Amino acid sequence: MVTNTLYVPHDLIIQILLRLPVKSLIRFKCVRKSWLTLISNTHFANSHFEITSAHSSRILFISSPDFETRSMDLEASITDDSASTSPSLHFLCPQYYFRLRIICSCRGFIFLHRSTMIYLWNPSTRVHKQIPLSPIDSIFGVNYEYICYLYGFGYDQSRDDYLLVTMSCDRNLRYNLHGDYYSRLEFFSLRDNTWSEIEGTHFPYMNAFDYPMVGSLFNGAIHGLAFHLDLSMIVIVAFDLTERNFLEIYLPDDLEIYLPDDPEYEPLECNLWVFGECLSVWTMRDDIVEIWVMKEYNVHSSWTKTLVFSIDVIPTRCFSPACCTKSGDIIGRDLDNGLVKFDNKGQLLEHSSYFKGEHRESRVAMYTESLFSLPGNSEQG
Repeated sequence: MVTNTLYVPHDLIIQILLRLPVKSLIRFKCVRKSWLTLISNTHFANSHFEITSAHSSRILFISSPDFETRSMDLEASITDDSASTSPSLHFLCPQYYFRLRIICSCRGFIFLHRSTMIYLWNPSTRVHKQIPLSPIDSIFGVNYEYICYLYGFGYDQSRDDYLLVTMSCDRNLRYNLHGDYYSRLEFFSLRDNTWSEIEGTHFPYMNAFDYPMVGSLFNGAIHGLAFHLDLSMIVIVAFDLTERNFLEIYLPDDLEIYLPDDPEYEPLECNLWVFGECLSVWTMRDDIVEIWVMKEYNVHSSWTKTLVFSIDVIPTRCFSPACCTKSGDIIGRDLDNGLVKFDNKGQLLEHSSYFKGEHRESRVAMYTESLFSLPGNSEQG
């Protein structure tokens, strides 16, 4: 009997593999040595990420204190259990789960933070790395003299480096706005494996709200809201990951954000995010969500109010936008360990609570699956 062996060109094999999910590629490393070499190659990982990031993103949802996890396809229904998986945080001891927060994500890595711990974790490959405390935290103790009000995480393509960024201010500034020392900015370079501080620059900022903000990665910079002490107003501060310098961006003129000591103050939730392909700011006040978009980056006149909608259809009457789908649907978190989806006109599409029970907290981040590893030593389990 004559058998014909099917020949598949090597280039075609590569193109097929580039379009497979990370979970399958990890298994296929065991097929043969040539596949192991190919899939482990940095160029292959970059090409795979460029292809998958264009059409495949996921939402990571974590509930504490017992830290149940759920990862689901961004484009799927948030009520479709078949579209979700449960990545494991097995590398953490159970006692560390309490108040462990998702800060943000970049290139498939999730920035996890707890008062004395910082981790980077790739839920697709299970690669993780613990980051040492910054020098100021090591000397004074976490949140002792300085309070961190902005966290960020991003990638510097020019150096093939990942940076963790924190901005902190002296606790006394809340009571003494005329102090000589305002803020300090520190960043951790994974390639250099060290913390550095931006020195010799005047940082007249302090926390804009009573809780730490998460910086939004956009246009190669980490953006966050901060209170400008010299101007007595809230501004957007942007840290360029390549140039490693600062930029100030002003909020829309018609966007009213009052601080607690202002006589016109009203309770307000507010933050930055990336809506579509633009830097955006959302606010929530009296069951109303407003979304402003900067249609042309760093052009103040391009700020446009694009959407206003009510969230009184949600039992908790609370909504924090997190990401949007390719069709423009908005997905965010409520206060009841669930996700909510609105369409691009503000109409409620879906609402789902995943984890039941009292005294629970939930965190959400969008990420794209990747094969990337981190500079330096990291662990995989």
